[in-house]
Amino acid sequence: MSKTTIKVNNNGSLLIDGDFEIVDKNGNAYDLGGRDRVSLCRCGLSKNKPFCDGAHRNHFEHEATAFALPPKP
Repeated sequence: MSKTTIKVNNNGSLLIDGDFEIVDKNGNAYDLGGRDRVSLCRCGLSKNKPFCDGAHRNHFEHEATAFALPPKP
């Protein structure tokens, strides 16, 4: 089993790469057609949610820079 990574793209999607499953709120799996890499929408503009369709271009800005979360209380 390969390690799964999630890359937060500048001004765009979340790129998920590896061995993963995406399910809806009821636990039903999306048919990913054998893909081991997909992009998920983060801007809310995609007509193919939860997947990215590129609608964010020129409408969404976010500089993706890693940081540490505060400790859990």
